[in-house]
Amino acid sequence: MENLRSYGKAPFRIAVLHGGPGAPGEMAPVARELSHKHGVLEPLQTEDTLDGQVEELRNVLASRASRPAVLIGWSWGAWLGYILAARHPALTGKLILVGSPPFEVRYAAQIEDTRMSRLSEEEQREAARTQKRLHDITGQSHQTSLARLGRLFAKTDTFHPLPVQDETIKLQFNIYRAIWRTASEMRRSGELLELGRQIRCPVVAIHGDYDPHPAEGVQKPLETVLSDFRFILLPKCGHAPWREKDARAKFYSVLSKELE
Repeated sequence: MENLRSYGKAPFRIAVLHGGPGAPGEMAPVARELSHKHGVLEPLQTEDTLDGQVEELRNVLASRASRPAVLIGWSWGAWLGYILAARHPALTGKLILVGSPPFEVRYAAQIEDTRMSRLSEEEQREAARTQKRLHDITGQSHQTSLARLGRLFAKTDTFHPLPVQDETIKLQFNIYRAIWRTASEMRRSGELLELGRQIRCPVVAIHGDYDPHPAEGVQKPLETVLSDFRFILLPKCGHAPWREKDARAKFYSVLSKELE
């Protein structure tokens, strides 16, 4: 798989970072929308280590982006952009975090509790079985299990979904498992949050009020470590604002202002 797609015309001053980790292609709709006015890069992360993904992104930005670039990271991509901005501040002019996971472990348990509360009893049982299969390193069909879990959580993570197509190119369970293990430990130890003290660019977090990832788990920790930080809460909005009927227009309006 190639590790980069581009939209619009140069200069490419914006890069959109997909979630997962290991779910390339998810940010294509955002890239297309922004490309009407801007040159946009869509890096497709292929490395199976966290350091490898940071270096891969650094290489893309250094070789293709108009620097310093604006990074728009969604879900896992928000963390990836955050880590890149801390380690390579000269490459990043602004960091926009969309639907970020919480930055402190004490907020993380709320995610599963919220998701389960939005599922039927049968769906809860299926989610539990699927998660158990994902944690069985000797098992098979991890790709299928990860995809099924994603479909269940698409229901819990969206307030009023638009009929949009999933543009993920291919779920990559090996990347998901390897990188999420490292990233989770960085959060648990406090290393992830502390990286924010090295970020020099403005940071904006855009978060849906219906997102199972608790907004306070993003806003409160980042306010303690970032010198230039703003938090924007979108009403009637889940984890992916561009997929929301009630929040899509507001999301793109906010992005447009941040990209001026």
